[in-house]
Amino acid sequence: MTFTFLGTSAGKPTRERNVSALALEFAQQRGWYLFDCGEATQHQLQKSPLKIGRLETIFITHLHGDHIFGLPGLLASKKMDEALNDITIYGPPGIRQFVECTIALSQMHLGFEVRIIEYEPYDIFDFERCRITILPLIHSIPSHAFYIREHDISNRLDEAKLRAIGMEPSPLYGELKKGRSVVHLGRRIAPEAYMLSPIPGRRVIVAGDNQKPEILGDYLDNLDLLIHEATYTESVYENLAQKVLHTTARDLAVACSHHSVRNLIVTHISARYNSNGKLGLAPLYEEIGAHYHGRFYIANDFDRFHLERKGILRKLSSHPISPNSSTVSIP
Repeated sequence: MTFTFLGTSAGKPTRERNVSALALEFAQQRGWYLFDCGEATQHQLQKSPLKIGRLETIFITHLHGDHIFGLPGLLASKKMDEALNDITIYGPPGIRQFVECTIALSQMHLGFEVRIIEYEPYDIFDFERCRITILPLIHSIPSHAFYIREHDISNRLDEAKLRAIGMEPSPLYGELKKGRSVVHLGRRIAPEAYMLSPIPGRRVIVAGDNQKPEILGDYLDNLDLLIHEATYTESVYENLAQKVLHTTARDLAVACSHHSVRNLIVTHISARYNSNGKLGLAPLYEEIGAHYHGRFYIANDFDRFHLERKGILRKLSSHPISPNSSTVSIP
């Protein structure tokens, strides 16, 4: 599973960060998935290795503008690029009205079908490589997380054991993988006797804006990867004249520690934390590191991460315009 961050800012774009958008790719699958689509996401795509013609599905966490205002532009760019494959958008109630109204009033004439599915909390959707469960969050409007449970790999043959009885790779292997018995040298071979243990699928949560990470409850337990906002540090949040329903770095770190989350990527960063400002990212790193002892990153635009099947998270690359990209790993 490879994740590409196309936007990591909270609320508004900055010189360093665009607003929320995240891509997910599975190995050996042509299409990819987009989570949220803040304004100018189509510009970000042009600076990334992702191809708009391979985008199949968009998931929207909630209807705030910094998470959906990029949809009209993305759909229009898709048409202009003649990438006319159909696309499906999953979002909370209201996403259909937003998309259909925009398409109609601007007379896009897309030339491809836009399927819109309005979900409710705890709806479950099955895809080629995973199952996704919708989880409710706490925010000023209905906001959601996506619990991504990759399918287990369960049809692995013990080839060494088969060769030991004289069965070399052949079409019979395919029959065994399908759960069918075969006959070899006059002997009936049952598939269950020659299968390796299943490889468990990876478990990931991609969360929208959320005040309390603990609302995710048992879904956090031993999670392979949590991608979640940490808009403020605790001290900044306490001094806000008007409190907003976002997560602090401390609360996020405490929840991850309590539930033994294996890896954490932090996004949706307030504009006050920038490399040229007084604060920088150091306060976020320090606050998370003080309470969470797993591997964590603060994502920058165009950072790419790979989550291996054993739950090991590796940073692959950063875009050249993101020189402040960094990591902290606390053993």
